[in-house]
Amino acid sequence: MAKIGFFGRLKHLFVASDITDDFYDELEETLILSDVGMEASEEIIAELKRRAGIQGLKFTDECKECLKDLMKERLEELYSDRFWETEPALLMIVGVNGVGKTTTIGKLASSLVAGGRKVLMVAADTFRAGAAEQLTVWAERSGADIIAQKEGADPSSVLFDGIAAAKARGANVVLVDTAGRLHNKKNLMDELAKMNRVAEREAGNYRKATLIVLDATTGQNALNQARVFTEATDVAGIILTKVDGTAKGGVVLAIQQEIGVPIVYLGCGEGKDDLEIFDADDFVDAMFEE
Repeated sequence: MAKIGFFGRLKHLFVASDITDDFYDELEETLILSDVGMEASEEIIAELKRRAGIQGLKFTDECKECLKDLMKERLEELYSDRFWETEPALLMIVGVNGVGKTTTIGKLASSLVAGGRKVLMVAADTFRAGAAEQLTVWAERSGADIIAQKEGADPSSVLFDGIAAAKARGANVVLVDTAGRLHNKKNLMDELAKMNRVAEREAGNYRKATLIVLDATTGQNALNQARVFTEATDVAGIILTKVDGTAKGGVVLAIQQEIGVPIVYLGCGEGKDDLEIFDADDFVDAMFEE
C-alpha cells in the first residue's frame, strides 16, 4: 500500500495541545480538501467530538487513533464478497476513458489467472481507437483469452459472442471492457441497458456484476462519475486507480457515504501485479503515514 498523504496535512494538529474548536475546524477543512466531501466530513467531526467527550479526551494527540478508528468503521460498513474469485462470473467493467479501465482489466485478469481461474476478456469498447489492441496486449500478458471485433462494431454483439466463446472454452470468469463515454448520459444508459439485457439473457451459469473504475487523482470528479454510472446500471463494487499518486484518498470516504458502493480493489501502479484487495485498516493506516 502506497502512502496516501493525508496525515502530512494534519501532523501539526496532532500534537499535545488542548482540544479547541479551532482544532476541529481545521481538521474538518483538511478532510474536505482531501476530498472526503462536505457531508461525510461534517459527520466525522460530529462523531469525533462525541467520542472525545465520552472518552474524556483533552489533548489533540489523543484524537489521532480515535479518528483512525472512526474512519475504519465507516469504510468497513460496506462489504464485497468477490464471488468472481471462486464462482463462474461475468463482470461488466465500466468507467470513463482515462481512468485506467483497460489496464485495470488486465491487472484483474492477471490476479484471477494466478489464482487458478480461466479468464476470457471481451473487447466491447468498440468506439475508442486502439482499445481492442490494448486489451489484446493485456490478454497475452495475463494469460487470458480474448474476443474482439472490428472497431465500430455493436458492443452488445461483441458481448454476445464473448459469452458464447466463454461457455465453449470453459472460462470461469468473463471480463467485459465497455465504452467510457459520458458526453451523453442517455446514450450511456441506453447502451449499458442493452448490454445488461444481453448479459442477463445469455449469462446462464455465470453470476453477473458490474464494477466501476475510478481515478483517485480526480477527487470529487470521481464521485460525480460514480453517480452517473450508478444511475445507469447496478454497480456492485468500485476499483479505485492511481491511489499511489494522490493526496485525495479521502474520496473513498465520500464514495462510501454518498454512493453506498464498496471499494473492492486499489490500483497502485502500472505493473500487472499492482492491484490490491481493498482493506479498510491498511488504507486508513496508509493515509496517516508520515
